[in-house]
Amino acid sequence: MIQNEIRDINLAPSGRQKIEWVRNNMPILRGLEDEFLKTKPFEGIKISLSVHLEAKTAYLCEVLASGGADMSVTGSNVLSTQDDVAAALAKEGMKVYAYHGATQEEYDRHIEMTLEHKPNIIIDDGGDLVGLIHNKRPDLGEEVWGGCEETTTGVIRLKAMENEGILKFPMVAVNDAQCKHMFDNRYGTGQSVWDSIMRNTNLIVAGKTVVVAGYGWCSRGIAMRAAALGASVIVTEINPVRAIEARMDGYAVMTMKEAAPHGDIFVAATGCNKVITMEHMLTMKERAILTNAGHFNVEIDMESVEKEAIEKKETRKNIMGYKLSNGKWINIIAEGKLVNIAAADGHPAEIMDMSFAVQCLSALYIKNNKDKLENKVIDVSEEIDEIVATRKLAAWGIDIDKLTEEQVKYLNSWNL
Repeated sequence: MIQNEIRDINLAPSGRQKIEWVRNNMPILRGLEDEFLKTKPFEGIKISLSVHLEAKTAYLCEVLASGGADMSVTGSNVLSTQDDVAAALAKEGMKVYAYHGATQEEYDRHIEMTLEHKPNIIIDDGGDLVGLIHNKRPDLGEEVWGGCEETTTGVIRLKAMENEGILKFPMVAVNDAQCKHMFDNRYGTGQSVWDSIMRNTNLIVAGKTVVVAGYGWCSRGIAMRAAALGASVIVTEINPVRAIEARMDGYAVMTMKEAAPHGDIFVAATGCNKVITMEHMLTMKERAILTNAGHFNVEIDMESVEKEAIEKKETRKNIMGYKLSNGKWINIIAEGKLVNIAAADGHPAEIMDMSFAVQCLSALYIKNNKDKLENKVIDVSEEIDEIVATRKLAAWGIDIDKLTEEQVKYLNSWNL
């Protein structure tokens, strides 16, 4: 069995520097690392992980390994893997199968190689590990007790599998934890999407019209940060309740067909496919900028763009320009892939500190309860959320009030 498949082990020093930087800014994970080194809760346990392979993920892998876990690691997007980070993990003896710019065939092979180690626990981001086991290699899931799913798209896939009665093992919906989606999806995505757009375009946001597709937790953050940067924001939605929320938050709400002619920058974050179609693109302004903040590169109809564009050229690093049949150009960042990680560094370290702490504790929950759990999508416990939130406040040096016995009695009484 091949130990590693990476670009260049000599890149390890640069990757190690990145990992040390995020480690110094992830106090919750540092605390868990200290505990795991003493207690070794994952001793003898094999964990396979597929998450965007950059410095914060690498530190998550090291924290799990500090608890005794035998880690096999790959990425979850061909453009988000950072080769120096992959090399740093390989240098430490970890099993790593990923490199930047892999073909789809290579990416699929890396997913399979990661699972060849027959894991007991899976940590997934988008459901590719789980998907391979269920669709192609059920033998690789024979020793799986359960796993954790990092993102909205993956949870949607898992719930569909559960509804069909085909899910082979329990999966914890880490994405749905309060300490994940409320902060990671909103504040992390909100900041990192605009970090990516601004660094890749070198254009101002103030004064532009931004169209945000969807108004879930990720889209809320994207819209909020766009408005803070001085943009006018239009939100498109299919859910009437969320549309009302967006309107009451101060944004214009309309259909994508109505919004398309007005937008300067488009950000799709719905988890659905063909949110921005060729019909929409043909009505857009000259040199409109299109981006995707959903896990898979399906929200912008890239297949139609590649097929129907009459000319194509790189207009700037990470940006491809397409001349459409009407003679107008549009610009698409990162090939329509996840813009904040495929063309930048992803969420801030302090945000991922919370999300990855939930991952660690959820993996521990799977290990401790493996004989009791049904083959369903499982919510993160309130206890885990409270542990992570309490440690985050402690890292900030913040104290909060506690209920007195009298207040507890009052809140739990009906006869006031």
